[in-house]
Amino acid sequence: MTVKRTHLKILHVIGQLPDATGSGIYLQAMMREAAVCGHENFMIAGIQTGQDVELQGVVPGQCRFVRFDGGDIPFRIPGMTDVMPYPSTRFADLSESDVDTYETVFTRVLTDVVTEFRPDIIHSHHLWLVSSLARRLFPKIPVVATCHGTDLRQFQNCPHLRDRVVSGCGRLSAAMALGASQKQDIEGLYRLPPERVVVTGAGYSDTLFTSGAKPAPRPVQLVYAGKLLNAKGLPWLLKALKTIPAPEWQLHLVGGGSGMEKDECLRLARDLGERVVIHGQIPQKRLAALFKTSHIFVLSSFFEGLPLVVLEALASGCRVVATDLPGVLEVVGDCNVDYISLVRTPRLRKMDQPYPEDLAAFEQDLARALDIQIAGALRRPQIDLAPIEDTLAAFTWSGIFAKVQQVYFKVHSPEHRLHSESKRPPVEKS
Repeated sequence: MTVKRTHLKILHVIGQLPDATGSGIYLQAMMREAAVCGHENFMIAGIQTGQDVELQGVVPGQCRFVRFDGGDIPFRIPGMTDVMPYPSTRFADLSESDVDTYETVFTRVLTDVVTEFRPDIIHSHHLWLVSSLARRLFPKIPVVATCHGTDLRQFQNCPHLRDRVVSGCGRLSAAMALGASQKQDIEGLYRLPPERVVVTGAGYSDTLFTSGAKPAPRPVQLVYAGKLLNAKGLPWLLKALKTIPAPEWQLHLVGGGSGMEKDECLRLARDLGERVVIHGQIPQKRLAALFKTSHIFVLSSFFEGLPLVVLEALASGCRVVATDLPGVLEVVGDCNVDYISLVRTPRLRKMDQPYPEDLAAFEQDLARALDIQIAGALRRPQIDLAPIEDTLAAFTWSGIFAKVQQVYFKVHSPEHRLHSESKRPPVEKS
């Protein structure tokens, strides 16, 4: 009879900053919940040389960093989106020599940490180069990876890197998807059998994001939280708001970015004068406080995985205006309430690039949805969360980790590992 281990040593791995994007928030949440359940954690992450990271519940002794931009690797961190909320480079722009350097350094760090920490499980984030590398380096350790959606976009944008990615990711012990539609994409792109792709979802902190008394809606307080770039639909959101001079509103713009797209978003925001407050990148605690005093949250994206920020905003008592993306529908598609307005996503040429001829209609649809929710906030600043309590409860971090932990136990079982080894195809050369 096999005795299942209840306490595991888990190595969490991410190739970029662990505190500036949704995937980093997810990783930190998994480490906190794992610690609560008695597991032992260690983390490998990428950071910029000379830059601090803000971690919640993760102590320095549990971390090993790969330093970019002059440390271990000479170039800036390659981002999982082409425009990150911090200085970065694009995977599409890396030379073959750059990619070799990237993998060489991560190979050294992964090998050192695995030798010292001796993990039972490696949990990597993004079905991309580092996850593939971990699988190839440690064939006898169960390696699982969480898809965050941005990796699927990189897979489409960087065909020259696909062989490197699939050579390892196609042999993962398990891939964890944010939703059902993403599971299908993973099975097709990475050639993983359906039984190795598990929908675990993503969550939010129900202790940090809570509702309270809303201020009087004079003006109505709106908030956007995300990267400042075109793929988030931000320019068209700002243009839509320009057509709504009354009733009085104020938009809080939260997020970072870089390059020409960020500059254009900020120009459009400044054109709206004092009606827009530009906050930049802020920590989760400040975002939670801002949500508590806001009436409406807006997500105008053309592409998302599973947007945690929608859950955070709803739990904080905000009305929601969002595009009807598959990830959004998986979160709130069954919520029959008048304080959620879904806007039709324009047709897309690529994963996050709309057809230009559809953008005028998209802008008008956004304006109509904003009108409806602004009017609703004036009538009833406080929304009733009772109809969506079950939806919110299903997406708490403790609930999500319970699903992830089941994946850990399954892939760590001797029976599963023996079966996986017998079924595993030979390593493909990149």
